[in-house]
Amino acid sequence: MIINATILSWVTFVYFASAMFYTFRMVTGKEFWGPLGSFVALVGLIAQTLALILRWVESYKLGIGHAPLSNLYESLIFFAWTIVLLYLIIEWRIKTRNLGAFVVPFAFLAMAYASFSPHVSNRIQPLIPALQSNWLISHVVTCFFGYAAFTIACGLGLMYLLKGLGEGQSSRPFLRYLPDREILDELSYQSVVIGFIFLTLGIITGSVWAYSAWGSYWSWDPKETWSLITWLIYAAMLHSRFVRGWRGKRMAIMSIIGFASVLFTYFGVNYLPGLHSYF
Repeated sequence: MIINATILSWVTFVYFASAMFYTFRMVTGKEFWGPLGSFVALVGLIAQTLALILRWVESYKLGIGHAPLSNLYESLIFFAWTIVLLYLIIEWRIKTRNLGAFVVPFAFLAMAYASFSPHVSNRIQPLIPALQSNWLISHVVTCFFGYAAFTIACGLGLMYLLKGLGEGQSSRPFLRYLPDREILDELSYQSVVIGFIFLTLGIITGSVWAYSAWGSYWSWDPKETWSLITWLIYAAMLHSRFVRGWRGKRMAIMSIIGFASVLFTYFGVNYLPGLHSYF
């Protein structure tokens, strides 16, 4: 456990360095920083993948034997992993690195909280009975890929609003390196669609898992309730785009509001009594 925890601690600083390089690229416009940020992020992703595998193997050596997805520390680590993985895929697809300055910091913050918060234990712990299910991996993976896509949509929303504030103002020359707002709006929409699909799958797998664990598909647990609220926010966002033609600033604001709901679903409900309080 010492090895994987050490690697993950170092990955925190790697993601911080990557975020800084992406920021330098956006501020200075010098292309040198962009590929360096991508390379460092990829190195961090590979190292983090290795650490997760080592942690998984270690759990079997301890006689526990479960995927590293079962507590707050492990979920934070996996959250950061999904953010960087999805971001690098998008970066490769759209051939621009400006988004890195707005997305990779989220991965760094998740890693920093997991690695250095005194309230988060990095010990490998046995699963409580409710978590001893084959549905664990499918439920957590789908939920966190959805969360990661919503994180990227939030970053794009922030970029859209920042781009709008700087239009026609020569005092903010670095904003000219941001993509056009039409591109940001479309990418944000695509990210929300991906996140919505994954979150829907996460809620479905969670319901099936709840039935096998507690005998009920839905119990209005705080985590379940806020997952539904988050789902409804993004459903309303997509509905507004399809039916009412919402675009631009309103969609950017909704992507930020939706992400705030994601954060409360993930962190806030931990302070409320419920079946998911172990997260």
